[in-house]
Amino acid sequence: MGSGSSQKIFTTVKSFSQRGKLLSRTDLQTLAESRDLDELVTRVKNTKYLDSVSSVSKPYTAEKIEAAMRIHLADVQNSITKSSGGSKVLVAYFQKFMITNLKLILKGKALGKSQEEIESHVNLHAEELVKQRDVILKALMAKDLEEAVSNLGSLPFSADITKAVTLYNETKNIQVFDAYFDKILYQNISNAVRNSGDQDVSHIFGMDIDFYNIMSVLRGHFWELEDQKIEDLLVTPTVTTPKHLLERMTAAESIKDALDELSSTRYKDLIPETENDVEIISEFEHSLEMATYKAVNGSFSKMFSFATVVAISKLIAYEVRNIGAIAFAVEQKIPIETTMAKLIISEE
Repeated sequence: MGSGSSQKIFTTVKSFSQRGKLLSRTDLQTLAESRDLDELVTRVKNTKYLDSVSSVSKPYTAEKIEAAMRIHLADVQNSITKSSGGSKVLVAYFQKFMITNLKLILKGKALGKSQEEIESHVNLHAEELVKQRDVILKALMAKDLEEAVSNLGSLPFSADITKAVTLYNETKNIQVFDAYFDKILYQNISNAVRNSGDQDVSHIFGMDIDFYNIMSVLRGHFWELEDQKIEDLLVTPTVTTPKHLLERMTAAESIKDALDELSSTRYKDLIPETENDVEIISEFEHSLEMATYKAVNGSFSKMFSFATVVAISKLIAYEVRNIGAIAFAVEQKIPIETTMAKLIISEE
């Protein structure tokens, strides 16, 4: 057995032990029951996230807590990627941090925000870990949206950034940036997964790509985009949502009709009953997230499969996101039941 495969086995075994350290539903409920952010930080300090939140300065805000959690996530995911021998799939998945920052910056520039204002929301820790700070700084330092786009011209995905700006100028819909940058992320992941030829990993990310494609069609309908514009947002289709299915969904007359096209697929049970378009989209999105989460958890049925390494990386991301959502809910005094219903966590 070569050192490569023993390294892989060590990494998968480590994934199992990390999975055992994930916070339970009860742990998250305890955090959600905090009366204010001071109490929340104290409670988070009683978990494995002690070091992560110890750096947060008072007065506490949900944004500061979330930023600290993202730094933790970047460290963990970077170390998982390194210990996997720099798996191309995990490297593509790690680009999520850079994509999130680019979204923030271009949306900020589009809305005419100052560099200082945008900068206060951008955290470059992940980019520092993988020596990609320059990309973000180029966009951040630009005087306006146009210059930001031209500063990013050398990136392999600059064509999609240009399309995002064109569509934004036509529609003035700021969410267009989210859609196009997510497309960049999932197209890169899709390419890496295809090149890896790993069926188990393909299953985990296949659902993510389905999720992205289906939601893009629904949002495209909601934004009243032409069919061609919706198709342009789609990432290489997967086995479970082939091209012809996505084309039929795109050509459908309404959001409800588009969803009806899924009634003969594995996603048929997730189709919401409601009539309201906004509710349909948000309920379906949550159901898809939960289904993806369950699929990720299901990867642990195979010992020594590389899918477990990808899965733990994703499960820790869900956990960090849940804590961020709880911090926001505690800050905004959102009812505990509402918060718990929105988290991505096992039912029990």
